[in-house]
Amino acid sequence: MSKQSVLGRVTQLARANINALIDQAEDPQKMLDQLIRDYSGNIAEAEEAVAGTIGNLRLLEQDHREDVDAAREWGAKAVAASRKADELRAGSSAEEADRFDSLAKVALQRQLRAEKEARTAEPTIAAQTEVVAGLKDGLAKMRTKLTELTAKRDELVARAGSARAQNTMSDAVKNIDVLDPTSELSRFEEKVRREEARAMGKQELAASSLDAQFEELDSLGDAAEIEARLAALKNS
Repeated sequence: MSKQSVLGRVTQLARANINALIDQAEDPQKMLDQLIRDYSGNIAEAEEAVAGTIGNLRLLEQDHREDVDAAREWGAKAVAASRKADELRAGSSAEEADRFDSLAKVALQRQLRAEKEARTAEPTIAAQTEVVAGLKDGLAKMRTKLTELTAKRDELVARAGSARAQNTMSDAVKNIDVLDPTSELSRFEEKVRREEARAMGKQELAASSLDAQFEELDSLGDAAEIEARLAALKNS
């Protein structure tokens, strides 16, 4: 997988609109489960590709540092050889002086070559650094998106479970309404009230019967009184 395709894949996935995808899905939970699997796989692939890109960049940077260090070292050697040549020439050792000047030139040639190699690598390093930064940013967004996807999936699962529980409870309540025990209680209460009314009726009847007996007794007493008084009149 090329760096460009990795960066394109990472950018595309990182910009995915989860809410829009959920709205379009017939089964959001199944869709999110699939997205999580896809994201996890793509992140793993991208991490491998990004790791390789970073490794190549670090090698380029290491080579660049070595070229810079080599240029500095060859420059120092050129200076040392040139000074030695000047000392020898001042001491009338022209042949030795020329030899050290030749060494200084060789050192300068190598310094120039190292500097060119370092300059040549710099644009590539800059471009690779930019690519790596983009890939790292894309990976960070993908990881954030994966966390978001997982949270959305967990939220939907919890909401679905709550909805199922509410539906189960609603069904139970409906069944309770159909077989409402309070209706049986009402019928029982009505039966008790009728029994109580019957008892009160019997009590009332008993009371009225007793009153009648006392009234009859009173009537008998009055008749006896009348007979006694009549007898007294006749005997007077």
